[in-house]
Amino acid sequence: MQWILGIALAAAVFVILKQWGALSAEKKKAATWKVILVVGGALLVFMVLTGRIHVLTAAVAAVIPLLRKLPALLKFAPEINRFMGSKQREDGHAQGNDHAGPGADLAGQMSEREACDILGVKAGCAEEDIVMAHRRLMQKLHPDRGGNDYLAAKLNEAKQVLLGKRHA
Repeated sequence: MQWILGIALAAAVFVILKQWGALSAEKKKAATWKVILVVGGALLVFMVLTGRIHVLTAAVAAVIPLLRKLPALLKFAPEINRFMGSKQREDGHAQGNDHAGPGADLAGQMSEREACDILGVKAGCAEEDIVMAHRRLMQKLHPDRGGNDYLAAKLNEAKQVLLGKRHA
C-alpha cells in the first residue's frame, strides 16, 4: 500500500512540475498564491482535527505585540531599502561602486540629497531645522534607546554633510 501511495505521489509531483513549467510569469504568481492558501487551509484543518490548534493560537498570540510596532517600522522601509542597496537602478547596468548607496560619490561620501532624505528635511533648509531633525531622529534611533549603530552613524553623517556644506 505504501508503494502505491509513493508512486502516485511521485507521478502527481511530476505532472504538477511539468504544468508549472508551461505557465507564464503572471500565472505562476497567481498559482503560487493559490497553493499557499490551499496548503495553509489544509494545515489549519489538519491541526484542528489532530488537536494541535493550540500551537497556532500561541504563535498568533506571540505575533500580536510585534504587529503593534509594524507601522513604525514600515516608516523606515524606504531608508532600509536604500541602505541595503535593493533599489533597482533605472538604467539596468551595474555600477562599479556597488558598496556605496545611491547618491554617493566615488569616494563613498554621502550626497546632500541623500542626507536630506535621511533627516527628512528639504534642501536649503535652515541650520536649526537640520539640528532639530537630527535630534528628533537620534532620540528614536540611538543605540542606547534600542536603535542600532548603523542608523545612528548614518544620521550623524547626514548632519555632518549638511552642516559642513553650510560652513564651507
